[in-house]
Amino acid sequence: MPNILLTRIDNRLVHGQVGVTWVNHLGANLIVVANDEVAEDEVQQDLMEMVVPEAIGIRFFSVQTTIDVIHDASDDQHIFLVVKTPQDVNRLVKGGVPIDKVNIGNMHFSEGKTQVFSTVSVDDSDKEAFRDLKEQGVKLEVRRVPDERPDDIYTIL
Repeated sequence: MPNILLTRIDNRLVHGQVGVTWVNHLGANLIVVANDEVAEDEVQQDLMEMVVPEAIGIRFFSVQTTIDVIHDASDDQHIFLVVKTPQDVNRLVKGGVPIDKVNIGNMHFSEGKTQVFSTVSVDDSDKEAFRDLKEQGVKLEVRRVPDERPDDIYTIL
């Protein structure tokens, strides 16, 4: 079974907070970005690689490729899985990726979304994905940085 330390929803994917603070806190040695668009965009990949310490590996896969290859991970890979949306997490879980806990970092406000925490805005599709994850036994917490007290996303659903 792959050694997934944490799965994080962050619409920015990999940035300084993810590439340094969370990686150090978790003791991760590999970041897996599961995102269909970024898997095909070398410019975005290059920008994300710039914020990750040299000793940390980073891979960019589509959601389906992540489902297909995650079980091939070696035991010494301590994986920090990063996705953009709760819908992507839902696809991963339904595809057999062993995710039992998800950290929600940033889901920016946009038209049609309601702000429910300082860094988290959701629409009906997001709420439905969270409800589905709850039914699958996935724990969800809202937390920007490791030393912050987590909030339970289910309280707003």
